[in-house]
Amino acid sequence: MPRFSSFEASARDADHAQTAVLLVNLGTPAAPTADAVREYLGQFLSDPRVVELPRWLWWPVLHGYVLRTRPRRSAEAYAKVWRNDGSPLLVWSERLTEVVRAEISRHTSNRIEVALAMTYGAPSTDEVISKLMSKGVRRLLVLPLFPQYSATSTGAALDAVMRTLQTLRWPPELRTINDYHNNAGYLAALVGSVQAHWAEHGRGDKLLLSFHGIPEKYAKAGDPYPCQCRETARRLGDALGMDNDDLLVTFQSRLGRQPWLRPYTDEIIGQLARQDVATLDVLCPGFAVDCLETLEEIAMRYRATFLTNGGKQFRYIPALNDSAAHASALAGTAMHHLQGWL
Repeated sequence: MPRFSSFEASARDADHAQTAVLLVNLGTPAAPTADAVREYLGQFLSDPRVVELPRWLWWPVLHGYVLRTRPRRSAEAYAKVWRNDGSPLLVWSERLTEVVRAEISRHTSNRIEVALAMTYGAPSTDEVISKLMSKGVRRLLVLPLFPQYSATSTGAALDAVMRTLQTLRWPPELRTINDYHNNAGYLAALVGSVQAHWAEHGRGDKLLLSFHGIPEKYAKAGDPYPCQCRETARRLGDALGMDNDDLLVTFQSRLGRQPWLRPYTDEIIGQLARQDVATLDVLCPGFAVDCLETLEEIAMRYRATFLTNGGKQFRYIPALNDSAAHASALAGTAMHHLQGWL
């Protein structure tokens, strides 16, 4: 007869359990085509974290109008930034995961798995967590790649992880990170990015920080997102020695007719150009890696807005992506939250 039952063997193996850090980003279509975008948007816009409307009211709009008209336009936008090796968001997220894994391994002798999942699309939390469990992972730290917390992003990412864990007979121990908007390493990486840009190109007349927007009613309901965005901006401005006249905070990517967080990025960019601001530097501190919203919306469309309204130079400062400073900041955040598990 076997010395241990399967349950006893599993319990014994827990003494040698593996620990994992799961990075979670928003997600991306599988291809820059209308069909792929429709599938992705159907999942994204069906999430009640993203659209807080009664399903009976939202469903006819989503399926009767949005998913019939928006996929083609969005696919055209994705095609402008799509790389030979795939979606910018996925490619940069994968590269970031690799350097975070290497950075964590430098700071501990423990074997820590570092993996990437997406809230929507692939690789899904179901797929990735299943692979981690098959490797013996019994402790899971979830780090959503959103510096500032919003229910629409971080909240949705944590929901996806929780839904996966609900399907497991024996889920792992769980820790989550809500935000890192005022983390010293993250702020230092942003400061270094701006300073490197200025060293190479010179300092623009203004530095505009564009964050992804959310509906105003979400903030009024208690979402801390706008406060955390402004705290990031304040700390960044202090570190760069900038005053409120030279450092601006705006919000982009609004959808629908309801009021979103103001001021709107596109409107402010047009106003600055008409006010004789010749050179504008733009940074998007809320995006961990470059994606559709930074590469097509900011660096292409809003560049055109600035130039056609009289501006001379529009300079987009890339996201932190897989930079060493970014990896160090995320690894340091993870190691802090892993205390007691290693």
